[in-house]
Amino acid sequence: MDIYFYNTLTKKKELFKTIEPGMVKIYSCGPTVYKDATIGNMRTNLFQDTLRRVLKYNGYELKHVMNITDVGHLVSDGDEGEDKMLKSAREEHKTPMEIAEHYTKLFFKDLERLNIEKPEVVCKATEHIKEMLELVEKIMERGYAYETSTAIYFDVSKLDEYGILSGINLREQKAGARVEVDPEKRNPYDFALWIKAPENHLMKWDSPWGPSYPGWHIECSAMSTKYLGEVFDIHTGGIDLIPTHHENEIAQSKGACGKIPAHYWMHGEYLLINGGKMSKSLGNVYLMDDIINRGYDPLVYRLFNFSCHYKGKLNFTWDGIEAASVSLNRLREGYQKHLNGTDTVSDDIINDMENRFHQAINDDLNMPLAMSVVWEAVKYPEKSPEIAQLLEKFDTVLGIKITEKKEEQQVPQEILDLVEQRKSARNEKNWAESDRLRDLIIEKGYNIKDTKDGVEIERRGNL
Repeated sequence: MDIYFYNTLTKKKELFKTIEPGMVKIYSCGPTVYKDATIGNMRTNLFQDTLRRVLKYNGYELKHVMNITDVGHLVSDGDEGEDKMLKSAREEHKTPMEIAEHYTKLFFKDLERLNIEKPEVVCKATEHIKEMLELVEKIMERGYAYETSTAIYFDVSKLDEYGILSGINLREQKAGARVEVDPEKRNPYDFALWIKAPENHLMKWDSPWGPSYPGWHIECSAMSTKYLGEVFDIHTGGIDLIPTHHENEIAQSKGACGKIPAHYWMHGEYLLINGGKMSKSLGNVYLMDDIINRGYDPLVYRLFNFSCHYKGKLNFTWDGIEAASVSLNRLREGYQKHLNGTDTVSDDIINDMENRFHQAINDDLNMPLAMSVVWEAVKYPEKSPEIAQLLEKFDTVLGIKITEKKEEQQVPQEILDLVEQRKSARNEKNWAESDRLRDLIIEKGYNIKDTKDGVEIERRGNL
Protein backbone atom coordinates (compact mmCIF):
# COMPACT_ATOMS: atom_id res chain seq x y z
CA MET A 1 0.00 0.00 0.00
CA ASP A 2 1.35 3.43 -0.96
CA ILE A 3 2.48 5.84 1.77
CA TYR A 4 2.12 9.61 1.52
CA PHE A 5 3.97 12.17 3.67
CA TYR A 6 3.78 15.94 3.77
CA ASN A 7 7.22 17.21 2.75
CA THR A 8 8.17 20.57 4.27
CA LEU A 9 10.80 20.95 1.56
CA THR A 10 8.30 20.88 -1.32
CA LYS A 11 5.29 22.16 0.70
CA LYS A 12 3.06 19.30 -0.48
CA LYS A 13 2.02 15.76 0.32
CA GLU A 14 4.08 13.30 -1.72
CA LEU A 15 4.24 9.60 -2.47
CA PHE A 16 7.00 8.12 -0.32
CA LYS A 17 9.79 6.39 -2.20
CA THR A 18 12.90 5.02 -0.55
CA ILE A 19 16.43 5.40 -1.84
CA GLU A 20 17.24 1.78 -1.00
CA PRO A 21 14.48 -0.84 -1.50
CA GLY A 22 13.05 -2.05 1.80
CA MET A 23 15.18 0.28 3.93
CA VAL A 24 14.34 3.71 5.37
CA LYS A 25 17.11 5.94 6.68
CA ILE A 26 15.94 8.63 9.12
CA TYR A 27 17.71 11.40 10.98
CA SER A 28 15.96 13.05 13.93
CA CYS A 29 17.17 16.07 15.84
CA GLY A 30 17.42 14.94 19.44
CA PRO A 31 17.50 16.89 22.71
CA THR A 32 19.91 19.51 23.96
CA VAL A 33 20.53 17.85 27.32
CA TYR A 34 20.77 20.86 29.60
CA LYS A 35 17.36 20.63 31.28
CA ASP A 36 14.31 18.38 31.66
CA ALA A 37 12.42 17.56 28.48
CA THR A 38 8.88 18.99 28.55
CA ILE A 39 5.72 17.29 27.36
CA GLY A 40 6.02 19.59 24.33
CA ASN A 41 9.39 18.03 23.54
CA MET A 42 7.83 14.62 24.04
CA ARG A 43 5.14 15.43 21.47
CA THR A 44 7.87 15.68 18.82
CA ASN A 45 9.35 12.37 19.96
CA LEU A 46 5.92 10.72 19.85
CA PHE A 47 5.41 11.91 16.28
CA GLN A 48 8.80 10.48 15.32
CA ASP A 49 7.97 7.19 17.04
CA THR A 50 4.66 6.96 15.20
CA LEU A 51 6.54 7.48 11.94
CA ARG A 52 8.88 4.61 12.88
CA ARG A 53 6.00 2.31 13.75
CA VAL A 54 4.05 3.10 10.58
CA LEU A 55 7.08 2.39 8.41
CA LYS A 56 7.64 -0.94 10.21
CA TYR A 57 3.93 -1.74 9.84
CA ASN A 58 4.53 -1.40 6.10
CA GLY A 59 7.38 -3.88 6.23
CA TYR A 60 10.36 -1.52 6.08
CA GLU A 61 13.64 -1.97 7.92
CA LEU A 62 14.90 1.16 9.64
CA LYS A 63 18.17 2.87 10.31
CA HIS A 64 17.16 5.75 12.53
CA VAL A 65 19.81 8.12 13.87
CA MET A 66 19.22 10.64 16.65
CA ASN A 67 21.76 13.08 18.03
CA ILE A 68 22.32 14.19 21.60
CA THR A 69 23.41 17.84 21.68
CA ASP A 70 25.84 18.16 24.57
CA VAL A 71 27.84 21.13 23.21
CA GLY A 72 27.42 23.99 20.75
CA HIS A 73 23.78 25.02 21.26
CA LEU A 74 23.85 28.65 22.38
CA VAL A 75 21.07 30.17 24.47
CA SER A 76 19.96 32.44 21.62
CA ASP A 77 19.57 29.52 19.19
CA GLY A 78 21.87 31.60 17.01
CA ASP A 79 25.53 32.63 17.27
CA GLU A 80 25.32 34.90 20.30
CA GLY A 81 25.30 34.20 23.97
CA GLU A 82 26.36 31.35 26.21
CA ASP A 83 26.36 27.63 25.46
CA LYS A 84 23.22 26.09 27.01
CA MET A 85 25.30 23.33 28.59
CA LEU A 86 27.66 25.81 30.25
CA LYS A 87 24.79 27.95 31.52
CA SER A 88 23.07 24.96 33.10
CA ALA A 89 26.37 23.69 34.55
CA ARG A 90 27.01 27.06 36.18
CA GLU A 91 23.49 27.30 37.61
CA GLU A 92 23.52 23.74 38.99
CA HIS A 93 27.17 23.81 40.13
CA LYS A 94 28.10 20.79 38.06
CA THR A 95 30.42 20.11 35.13
CA PRO A 96 28.94 20.21 31.62
CA MET A 97 29.45 16.47 31.28
CA GLU A 98 27.63 15.84 34.57
CA ILE A 99 24.75 17.95 33.28
CA ALA A 100 24.72 16.07 29.97
CA GLU A 101 24.76 12.64 31.62
CA HIS A 102 22.01 13.57 34.08
CA TYR A 103 19.55 14.98 31.56
CA THR A 104 20.30 12.35 28.93
CA LYS A 105 19.27 9.65 31.45
CA LEU A 106 16.07 11.53 32.26
CA PHE A 107 15.28 11.95 28.56
CA PHE A 108 15.53 8.24 27.86
CA LYS A 109 13.55 7.48 31.00
CA ASP A 110 10.70 9.55 29.54
CA LEU A 111 10.99 7.76 26.20
CA GLU A 112 10.67 4.43 28.00
CA ARG A 113 7.65 5.65 29.98
CA LEU A 114 5.93 6.61 26.73
CA ASN A 115 6.84 3.33 25.03
CA ILE A 116 8.90 5.22 22.45
CA GLU A 117 11.30 3.00 20.55
CA LYS A 118 14.96 3.89 20.84
CA PRO A 119 16.56 4.79 17.48
CA GLU A 120 19.05 2.35 16.04
CA VAL A 121 21.86 4.89 16.45
CA VAL A 122 22.13 7.49 19.23
CA CYS A 123 25.16 9.76 18.88
CA LYS A 124 26.60 12.52 21.06
CA ALA A 125 28.00 15.73 19.62
CA THR A 126 31.06 15.63 21.88
CA GLU A 127 32.01 12.21 20.50
CA HIS A 128 32.07 13.46 16.90
CA ILE A 129 34.36 16.48 17.04
CA LYS A 130 36.68 14.90 14.45
CA GLU A 131 33.85 14.46 11.94
CA MET A 132 32.64 18.01 12.49
CA LEU A 133 36.11 19.49 11.97
CA GLU A 134 36.56 17.52 8.76
CA LEU A 135 33.23 18.82 7.47
CA VAL A 136 34.08 22.44 8.33
CA GLU A 137 37.42 22.15 6.52
CA LYS A 138 35.65 20.67 3.49
CA ILE A 139 33.14 23.54 3.43
CA MET A 140 35.99 26.06 3.65
CA GLU A 141 37.94 24.34 0.86
CA ARG A 142 34.89 24.63 -1.39
CA GLY A 143 34.69 28.36 -0.72
CA TYR A 144 31.49 28.43 1.32
CA ALA A 145 32.98 29.63 4.62
CA TYR A 146 35.36 32.29 5.92
CA GLU A 147 37.29 33.02 9.09
CA THR A 148 36.90 36.03 11.40
CA SER A 149 38.51 36.85 14.72
CA THR A 150 35.72 35.03 16.54
CA ALA A 151 34.49 32.17 14.36
CA ILE A 152 34.31 30.29 11.09
CA TYR A 153 31.16 31.49 9.35
CA PHE A 154 29.13 29.94 6.56
CA ASP A 155 28.59 32.44 3.74
CA VAL A 156 24.90 32.10 2.84
CA SER A 157 25.28 34.46 -0.13
CA LYS A 158 27.12 31.65 -1.93
CA LEU A 159 23.90 29.62 -2.08
CA ASP A 160 21.14 30.71 -4.43
CA GLU A 161 18.80 28.26 -2.69
CA TYR A 162 19.32 29.46 0.89
CA GLY A 163 15.82 29.62 2.34
CA ILE A 164 14.50 26.69 0.31
CA LEU A 165 13.05 25.04 3.45
CA SER A 166 11.91 28.04 5.46
CA GLY A 167 10.99 30.43 2.66
CA ILE A 168 13.45 33.09 3.84
CA ASN A 169 14.27 35.52 0.99
CA LEU A 170 17.62 37.13 1.73
CA ARG A 171 17.04 39.92 -0.77
CA GLU A 172 13.97 41.00 1.18
CA GLN A 173 15.68 40.91 4.57
CA LYS A 174 17.19 43.98 6.15
CA ALA A 175 20.52 43.65 7.88
CA GLY A 176 19.97 43.03 11.55
CA ALA A 177 16.25 42.31 11.20
CA ARG A 178 16.59 38.83 12.70
CA VAL A 179 19.99 38.70 14.28
CA GLU A 180 22.44 41.10 15.81
CA VAL A 181 25.01 41.81 13.12
CA ASP A 182 28.60 40.88 13.93
CA PRO A 183 30.67 43.58 12.21
CA GLU A 184 32.93 40.87 10.79
CA LYS A 185 30.05 38.97 9.24
CA ARG A 186 29.66 39.38 5.49
CA ASN A 187 25.90 38.87 5.76
CA PRO A 188 23.57 39.03 8.79
CA TYR A 189 22.31 35.48 8.09
CA ASP A 190 25.79 33.94 8.01
CA PHE A 191 26.04 31.42 10.82
CA ALA A 192 28.89 29.97 12.85
CA LEU A 193 30.25 26.59 11.87
CA TRP A 194 32.98 26.77 14.48
CA ILE A 195 33.53 29.21 17.34
CA LYS A 196 36.87 30.35 18.78
CA ALA A 197 36.86 29.83 22.51
CA PRO A 198 37.82 32.35 25.18
CA GLU A 199 40.68 31.25 27.40
CA ASN A 200 38.41 30.27 30.32
CA HIS A 201 35.86 28.38 28.18
CA LEU A 202 35.17 24.94 29.67
CA MET A 203 34.23 23.08 26.47
CA LYS A 204 36.84 23.49 23.75
CA TRP A 205 38.95 21.36 21.43
CA ASP A 206 42.10 21.82 19.37
CA SER A 207 41.42 22.85 15.78
CA PRO A 208 43.20 24.50 12.83
CA TRP A 209 41.85 27.77 14.27
CA GLY A 210 43.06 27.26 17.81
CA PRO A 211 41.07 26.14 20.89
CA SER A 212 37.44 26.24 19.84
CA TYR A 213 34.09 24.47 19.83
CA PRO A 214 31.37 23.62 17.28
CA GLY A 215 28.39 25.70 16.33
CA TRP A 216 25.01 24.13 16.89
CA HIS A 217 24.15 23.16 13.31
CA ILE A 218 27.35 21.41 12.19
CA GLU A 219 26.87 18.39 14.46
CA CYS A 220 23.75 17.18 12.66
CA SER A 221 25.30 17.46 9.20
CA ALA A 222 28.43 15.63 10.37
CA MET A 223 26.63 12.81 12.15
CA SER A 224 23.92 12.25 9.54
CA THR A 225 26.65 11.99 6.90
CA LYS A 226 28.69 9.55 8.98
CA TYR A 227 25.84 7.17 9.75
CA LEU A 228 23.46 7.62 6.81
CA GLY A 229 25.55 8.95 3.95
CA GLU A 230 25.36 12.26 2.09
CA VAL A 231 21.71 11.72 1.15
CA PHE A 232 19.09 9.79 3.14
CA ASP A 233 15.32 9.37 3.15
CA ILE A 234 13.72 11.39 5.98
CA HIS A 235 14.77 14.19 8.31
CA THR A 236 12.47 14.96 11.26
CA GLY A 237 12.18 17.50 14.04
CA GLY A 238 9.94 20.08 15.64
CA ILE A 239 8.51 22.93 13.58
CA ASP A 240 10.64 25.39 15.55
CA LEU A 241 13.78 23.98 13.89
CA ILE A 242 12.75 24.91 10.33
CA PRO A 243 13.87 28.54 9.98
CA THR A 244 17.29 28.25 11.58
CA HIS A 245 18.65 24.82 12.38
CA HIS A 246 17.30 22.80 9.48
CA GLU A 247 17.79 25.58 6.96
CA ASN A 248 21.42 25.77 8.02
CA GLU A 249 21.83 22.01 7.88
CA ILE A 250 20.79 22.11 4.25
CA ALA A 251 23.22 24.96 3.59
CA GLN A 252 26.11 23.06 5.19
CA SER A 253 25.42 19.89 3.26
CA LYS A 254 25.13 21.75 -0.03
CA GLY A 255 28.35 23.56 0.77
CA ALA A 256 30.14 20.31 1.56
CA CYS A 257 28.83 18.00 -1.14
CA GLY A 258 26.37 19.97 -3.28
CA LYS A 259 23.32 17.98 -2.14
CA ILE A 260 20.28 18.46 0.08
CA PRO A 261 20.78 15.75 2.73
CA ALA A 262 17.22 14.35 2.92
CA HIS A 263 14.49 13.73 0.36
CA TYR A 264 11.63 14.25 2.86
CA TRP A 265 11.53 16.77 5.72
CA MET A 266 8.82 16.18 8.32
CA HIS A 267 8.01 18.48 11.25
CA GLY A 268 5.73 18.16 14.26
CA GLU A 269 3.66 21.16 15.39
CA TYR A 270 3.65 22.92 18.76
CA LEU A 271 1.89 21.78 21.89
CA LEU A 272 -0.30 24.51 23.39
CA ILE A 273 -1.15 24.73 27.08
CA ASN A 274 -4.76 25.78 27.72
CA GLY A 275 -4.77 27.44 24.30
CA GLY A 276 -1.54 29.39 24.83
CA LYS A 277 2.22 28.99 24.76
CA MET A 278 4.10 26.91 27.30
CA SER A 279 6.15 29.32 29.40
CA LYS A 280 8.05 29.29 32.69
CA SER A 281 6.76 32.78 33.43
CA LEU A 282 3.19 31.51 33.16
CA GLY A 283 3.95 28.51 35.36
CA ASN A 284 2.61 26.06 32.79
CA VAL A 285 5.73 24.12 31.86
CA TYR A 286 4.79 20.48 32.37
CA LEU A 287 6.99 17.40 32.47
CA MET A 288 6.04 13.75 32.25
CA ASP A 289 6.52 13.63 36.02
CA ASP A 290 3.64 16.09 36.41
CA ILE A 291 1.31 13.74 34.55
CA ILE A 292 2.50 10.68 36.45
CA ASN A 293 2.33 12.45 39.82
CA ARG A 294 -1.36 13.07 39.22
CA GLY A 295 -1.86 9.32 39.05
CA TYR A 296 -2.05 8.91 35.28
CA ASP A 297 -0.53 6.10 33.28
CA PRO A 298 2.09 7.84 31.09
CA LEU A 299 0.58 6.13 28.05
CA VAL A 300 -2.45 8.34 28.61
CA TYR A 301 -0.34 11.18 27.22
CA ARG A 302 0.62 9.02 24.25
CA LEU A 303 -3.05 8.35 23.48
CA PHE A 304 -3.88 12.04 24.02
CA ASN A 305 -1.52 12.92 21.16
CA PHE A 306 -3.54 10.80 18.73
CA SER A 307 -6.46 13.20 19.10
CA CYS A 308 -4.73 15.63 16.75
CA HIS A 309 -2.69 15.28 13.54
CA TYR A 310 1.04 15.78 14.10
CA LYS A 311 0.94 18.83 11.83
CA GLY A 312 -1.82 20.50 13.86
CA LYS A 313 -1.43 22.42 17.11
CA LEU A 314 -2.48 20.23 20.03
CA ASN A 315 -4.05 21.92 23.05
CA PHE A 316 -3.09 20.34 26.36
CA THR A 317 -5.57 20.58 29.24
CA TRP A 318 -5.97 18.44 32.33
CA ASP A 319 -9.56 17.75 31.29
CA GLY A 320 -8.17 16.43 28.00
CA ILE A 321 -5.78 14.16 29.89
CA GLU A 322 -8.60 12.90 32.08
CA ALA A 323 -10.66 12.11 28.98
CA ALA A 324 -7.70 10.27 27.46
CA SER A 325 -7.32 8.27 30.68
CA VAL A 326 -10.95 7.19 30.49
CA SER A 327 -10.44 6.27 26.84
CA LEU A 328 -7.34 4.20 27.55
CA ASN A 329 -9.22 2.19 30.15
CA ARG A 330 -12.11 1.65 27.77
CA LEU A 331 -9.81 0.53 24.99
CA ARG A 332 -8.08 -1.99 27.25
CA GLU A 333 -11.38 -3.24 28.67
CA GLY A 334 -12.82 -3.51 25.16
CA TYR A 335 -9.82 -5.56 24.07
CA GLN A 336 -10.30 -7.96 27.02
CA LYS A 337 -13.97 -8.42 26.13
CA HIS A 338 -13.04 -9.42 22.60
CA LEU A 339 -10.23 -11.65 23.83
CA ASN A 340 -12.65 -13.54 26.06
CA GLY A 341 -15.49 -13.46 23.54
CA THR A 342 -16.94 -16.47 21.76
CA ASP A 343 -18.51 -14.79 18.74
CA THR A 344 -17.24 -15.16 15.20
CA VAL A 345 -16.61 -12.22 12.90
CA SER A 346 -16.17 -12.69 9.16
CA ASP A 347 -12.84 -12.19 7.43
CA ASP A 348 -14.45 -9.51 5.25
CA ILE A 349 -15.23 -7.35 8.29
CA ILE A 350 -11.76 -7.87 9.77
CA ASN A 351 -10.06 -7.12 6.45
CA ASP A 352 -12.16 -4.02 5.91
CA MET A 353 -11.22 -2.53 9.28
CA GLU A 354 -7.57 -3.43 8.82
CA ASN A 355 -7.53 -1.88 5.35
CA ARG A 356 -9.08 1.41 6.54
CA PHE A 357 -6.66 1.60 9.48
CA HIS A 358 -3.76 0.97 7.11
CA GLN A 359 -4.98 3.64 4.70
CA ALA A 360 -5.31 6.17 7.53
CA ILE A 361 -1.79 5.71 8.93
CA ASN A 362 -0.32 5.72 5.41
CA ASP A 363 -2.03 9.05 4.70
CA ASP A 364 0.62 11.19 6.38
CA LEU A 365 0.19 9.49 9.77
CA ASN A 366 -3.51 10.37 10.12
CA MET A 367 -3.87 9.04 13.66
CA PRO A 368 -7.25 10.67 14.46
CA LEU A 369 -8.75 8.79 11.50
CA ALA A 370 -6.92 5.60 12.46
CA MET A 371 -8.30 5.89 16.00
CA SER A 372 -11.85 6.03 14.63
CA VAL A 373 -11.26 2.57 13.15
CA VAL A 374 -9.77 1.36 16.44
CA TRP A 375 -12.88 2.48 18.32
CA GLU A 376 -15.09 0.83 15.72
CA ALA A 377 -13.28 -2.44 16.35
CA VAL A 378 -13.41 -2.08 20.13
CA LYS A 379 -17.15 -1.32 20.12
CA TYR A 380 -18.07 -4.03 17.61
CA PRO A 381 -21.12 -5.78 19.08
CA GLU A 382 -19.92 -9.35 18.47
CA LYS A 383 -17.09 -10.09 20.89
CA SER A 384 -14.51 -12.05 18.99
CA PRO A 385 -10.87 -13.15 19.52
CA GLU A 386 -10.34 -12.27 15.85
CA ILE A 387 -10.97 -8.62 16.66
CA ALA A 388 -8.69 -8.91 19.69
CA GLN A 389 -5.92 -10.09 17.33
CA LEU A 390 -6.67 -7.15 15.03
CA LEU A 391 -6.37 -4.72 17.96
CA GLU A 392 -3.04 -6.28 18.87
CA LYS A 393 -1.86 -5.58 15.33
CA PHE A 394 -3.13 -2.00 15.51
CA ASP A 395 -1.23 -1.57 18.76
CA THR A 396 2.10 -2.14 17.01
CA VAL A 397 1.46 1.36 15.67
CA LEU A 398 -0.45 2.82 18.63
CA GLY A 399 2.03 1.66 21.27
CA ILE A 400 -0.55 2.07 24.08
CA LYS A 401 -0.17 -1.49 25.41
CA ILE A 402 -3.80 -2.30 24.75
CA THR A 403 -3.32 -5.87 25.97
CA GLU A 404 -2.67 -4.72 29.53
CA LYS A 405 -5.54 -5.11 31.93
CA LYS A 406 -6.87 -2.05 33.65
CA GLU A 407 -4.74 -1.45 36.71
CA GLU A 408 -5.91 -0.05 39.97
CA GLN A 409 -4.81 3.54 40.04
CA GLN A 410 -2.12 4.31 42.55
CA VAL A 411 -2.87 7.42 44.56
CA PRO A 412 0.18 9.73 44.35
CA GLN A 413 2.05 10.48 47.57
CA GLU A 414 1.28 14.19 47.10
CA ILE A 415 -2.46 13.43 47.40
CA LEU A 416 -1.96 11.10 50.37
CA ASP A 417 -0.03 13.87 52.14
CA LEU A 418 -2.88 16.33 51.53
CA VAL A 419 -5.37 13.78 52.88
CA GLU A 420 -3.31 13.44 56.08
CA GLN A 421 -3.10 17.22 56.44
CA ARG A 422 -6.88 17.43 56.03
CA LYS A 423 -7.34 14.72 58.64
CA SER A 424 -5.23 16.72 61.09
CA ALA A 425 -7.23 19.88 60.32
CA ARG A 426 -10.50 18.05 60.97
CA ASN A 427 -9.17 16.65 64.24
CA GLU A 428 -8.33 20.21 65.28
CA LYS A 429 -11.82 21.33 64.12
CA ASN A 430 -10.16 23.73 61.66
CA TRP A 431 -13.00 23.45 59.17
CA ALA A 432 -11.79 26.27 56.91
CA GLU A 433 -8.41 24.57 56.42
CA SER A 434 -10.16 21.21 55.97
CA ASP A 435 -12.34 22.67 53.21
CA ARG A 436 -9.33 24.33 51.56
CA LEU A 437 -7.43 21.04 51.47
CA ARG A 438 -10.48 19.17 50.15
CA ASP A 439 -10.82 21.72 47.33
CA LEU A 440 -7.10 21.38 46.57
CA ILE A 441 -7.42 17.59 46.38
CA ILE A 442 -10.37 17.95 44.00
CA GLU A 443 -8.43 20.51 41.94
CA LYS A 444 -5.65 17.94 41.53
CA GLY A 445 -8.11 15.48 40.05
CA TYR A 446 -9.31 13.38 43.01
CA ASN A 447 -12.62 12.95 44.80
CA ILE A 448 -12.57 12.52 48.56
CA LYS A 449 -15.43 11.03 50.58
CA ASP A 450 -15.67 10.79 54.33
CA THR A 451 -17.23 7.53 55.58
CA LYS A 452 -17.69 5.91 58.97
CA ASP A 453 -14.80 3.58 58.04
CA GLY A 454 -12.46 6.38 57.03
CA VAL A 455 -11.65 8.35 53.88
CA GLU A 456 -12.20 7.07 50.33
CA ILE A 457 -10.08 8.57 47.53
CA GLU A 458 -10.78 8.09 43.86
CA ARG A 459 -9.46 9.86 40.79
CA ARG A 460 -12.19 11.74 38.98
CA GLY A 461 -13.35 9.93 35.87
CA ASN A 462 -11.83 6.63 37.00
CA LEU A 463 -13.87 3.73 35.57
